[in-house]
Amino acid sequence: MNKNRLLLLLISVLVVGCGGGSQGGRTVLQNKGSDTLVNVAQAWAEAYQSVNPNVAIAVTGGGSGTGIASLINGTVDIANSSREMKNSEKELALANGNEPIEHVVGFDALAVFVHPDNPLDGITVAQLAQIYGDGGPAEKWTDIGITVPGCKDQEIIRISRQNNSGTYAYFREAILGKGDFKLGSRDMHGSKDVVDLVQNTVCAIGYSGLAYATERVKMPCVSKSEEEACVNPSSQTAVDGTYPIARPLFMYTLGEPAGETKTYLDWILSDEGQCIIADKGYAPRRPVECGDESVAAAVE
Repeated sequence: MNKNRLLLLLISVLVVGCGGGSQGGRTVLQNKGSDTLVNVAQAWAEAYQSVNPNVAIAVTGGGSGTGIASLINGTVDIANSSREMKNSEKELALANGNEPIEHVVGFDALAVFVHPDNPLDGITVAQLAQIYGDGGPAEKWTDIGITVPGCKDQEIIRISRQNNSGTYAYFREAILGKGDFKLGSRDMHGSKDVVDLVQNTVCAIGYSGLAYATERVKMPCVSKSEEEACVNPSSQTAVDGTYPIARPLFMYTLGEPAGETKTYLDWILSDEGQCIIADKGYAPRRPVECGDESVAAAVE
């Protein structure tokens, strides 16, 4: 390989890693990460084609940790995450000479799912910890005062997410504090997989983003304690802060975004972009007018 050809190759690598590559004359922004955000990220990418047809957004999932790792490695322009970056991830990015910048793009209620035949209507944070936490005493539905028709031996089948998931990390922090998950759960790759398994497993309980709920699962309300009100998951209860396990949704860039990346992120935070996230069942970052409806902003 001669020197000129090598120089051209190095330039092309730098362009792809810093603000988008080029494909067929269009700029391509790589966007990867959270499975919670992947559906709305795809909706944003599709809608943006009519805003700027010269920019294509390539969206993939894989989990928040995967997206953040790809961002640190310089292989994506934007990482989607349903959790905050860990200090270790920030330190690694800084060690590579890049400061990660956090962009809150919306809010989500993390729903708890059970089979429709399960009579459970409400659950406390402490009961969730008893079910999911290491050393937690709840192994059977009868341990929390529930008898599930058709559930052999009343054994609780715990559905969780893989540990590279931001949903996994947030649930662990919100429900288990500094504790660990109990061994023996069925760890799903994506939020849709959690819902699919719960709706087909009478003994199961699972959790994922509210946007993945279907009519074939039941969502009990959640209360901080037995003395406090039990609140149903919804975009509104994520907005007003009454639902106990609501969380911000993030996009991360290395350094302050510039060029087409900045333009795209600005559009996501515009009325049009925020109405798309509201339409997908999440709470917007700020108050927006969507058609004839006014959608309130989430409480940060």
